[in-house]
Amino acid sequence: MIKVGLIGFGKAGQAVAQVLQDDPRYELCWIARRSAVTPAKTTPETDVPVAALATPEDWGHWLDAHPVDALVDFSRPESLHLYGEQVRARALMLVSAISAYSDADLAYAHSLAANARVLCSPNITVGINFLIMAARLLRTIAPFADVEIVEQHFREKPEVSGTARKIAQSIDVDEDRITSLRLGGIVGHHEVIFGFPYQTVRLIHNSIERRAFGTGAAFALAELEKCENGFYTFDDLMMRMVRKELLADQR
Repeated sequence: MIKVGLIGFGKAGQAVAQVLQDDPRYELCWIARRSAVTPAKTTPETDVPVAALATPEDWGHWLDAHPVDALVDFSRPESLHLYGEQVRARALMLVSAISAYSDADLAYAHSLAANARVLCSPNITVGINFLIMAARLLRTIAPFADVEIVEQHFREKPEVSGTARKIAQSIDVDEDRITSLRLGGIVGHHEVIFGFPYQTVRLIHNSIERRAFGTGAAFALAELEKCENGFYTFDDLMMRMVRKELLADQR
């Protein structure tokens, strides 16, 4: 059983905590927040300790007393620099679902990968990452096709979806080909439309509940455990599985 510490307890973090607690492969040992809470306080939603860890020193003391095998981060970019050296020193697995890392943040995450297994993905659902992999394949097969990306999210989301931007980057499409809609009742919708002569192909992913982030994090932890130290994306883990399946079919 993999012992896990969860960082961040917003709406996504709460959903992830629920999934990890229900998965027999993992033991959710504690939740870390930067906001002030009584150390080791528990929440009704999870019944696991919640700690306020605001400095690198806090992280060192907490991990000495509450060791884990892996960290799952659904918080903010700056959190990486609070616990990063503990990842390096303790060779912890890290699954980060932060979508707003700067180039400097990513460079730091890459440096940690010399001593640990590190995965960074702006969207950690299995479905959206499969969509990206399929879109890349179709873009390679038909580079002449017209491509448009549509993303729809809840009304309060102000910025263009980081996932949509990643899709555009992955298939070498300008970001001005992204259309954004904001509507009540939508959690998340991404669609890649390929226009061919006489036909179209639509690749669609809908997020129904935020627990999809939890199943994605659980998948990432299970696959990351099989890897050597290094920096990985969700695409890397899925391609490992695809290659394994293709090789199995050739036997």
